[in-house]
Amino acid sequence: MTATPAKAPEPATQPAPGPAPTPPPANLPHGHRRLLTRRDRLTLGLMAGVPTILHVALVWLTALASIALAFTTWNGIGFDSIQWVGLQNFRELFTSNPQFWPAVEHNVIWFVVLIVLPTPFGLFLAVQLDKRIRFSRVYQTAFFLPVVMSLAVIGFVWQLVYNPDTGLINSIIGANKPGHYIDWIGDPDLNLWAVLIAASWRHAGYMMILYLAGLKSVDPALREASALDGANEWQTFKNVVFPTLRPTNTVVLVVTIIEALRAFDLVFVFNKGAQGTELLSILVTNNIIGESSRIGYGSAIAVVLLVISLAVIIPYLIATFRKERRA
Repeated sequence: MTATPAKAPEPATQPAPGPAPTPPPANLPHGHRRLLTRRDRLTLGLMAGVPTILHVALVWLTALASIALAFTTWNGIGFDSIQWVGLQNFRELFTSNPQFWPAVEHNVIWFVVLIVLPTPFGLFLAVQLDKRIRFSRVYQTAFFLPVVMSLAVIGFVWQLVYNPDTGLINSIIGANKPGHYIDWIGDPDLNLWAVLIAASWRHAGYMMILYLAGLKSVDPALREASALDGANEWQTFKNVVFPTLRPTNTVVLVVTIIEALRAFDLVFVFNKGAQGTELLSILVTNNIIGESSRIGYGSAIAVVLLVISLAVIIPYLIATFRKERRA
C-alpha cells in the first residue's frame, strides 16, 4: 500500500493591521456602556434647570412676595418705603371698599354661568363628534378655534358684534337707529351678560376638547354590553358612559373655577371693569399698576383671590381622590 502523505497544518490567520480596540472602563459592569456623557448631563441640566428656575422665580417667589406685601403699604418706589400695617388692608377691603363685594358677586356669577351653559353644551358637542359623523374634523376645528385665539382678540371681535351703531346684533334686531340703540357694553344691566356670552363662546370649545378626550378613553366593550342588555343611546350614556367620565369631570370643574377666578382679558378689553363688570382680577390690576399704585392693598386682594380658589379646589380634589382610592 502506498502511504498517503500528511497535510501540513495551515498557518493561523493574522489580524488586520490597525489600532487595537479600546477595552471598556474598569468601573463599568461587563457588557454595559455609558449612557450619558458629560455634555449630555450638562444639556439635560440646562433643559430642566432653566424652566425650573424661571417657574420658581416668576410664580412661587412672586406669590410669596404678594402674600408678604398684603400686610404692608407700599407705593412701589424704593424698598425703604415699605411699611408694615398688619391686617389694615384686609379690614379696609372688607368694610370700606364699595367695589369688593360686587366683584366677588360677579366672579361667582361668572362661574355659575360657565358651569351651567357652555360646559353642558361642550359635552353635547363632544358626544356628537365622538359618533364620527361626516366632517367631524371640520366641526371640531371650528368649535376649538376660539380657544387658541387670544382673549384680547376675542374681546375686540365681540366689541364689533356689540357695537350699538354697526354691530351685528343691533343690525339684526333693528336696534341700530337713533333712539333705539342698545348699548350692550355701556349699560350696567347688560354689559356683564354680554361679556359672559363671549366667554361662554370660547369656554364651550375648551370643554368640548376635554370631554372628547375623555370619551375616547371609554372602553367600547362597555357600550356593546349595554346595547346587548337592551339599553338605548341615552340610557347607555347616562348609566355607562357618563360615570366613567368622573376624572374628566374633575378636570372640567377645576378648569372652570380657574377660568372664573382669573377672568380679566375680556372685561378689560370691553370697558376696563367699570360700570357693572367689576372683577377681583380687575381690582388687583387697578390697585397695583393703576394711578394709585397701592401695591400692598392690591396684594391683599390677590391673597383673597388665592384663598377663594384654594378653598374651593382643594377640598373637592381631596374628596374626589378619596373616592377614587376606595373604588
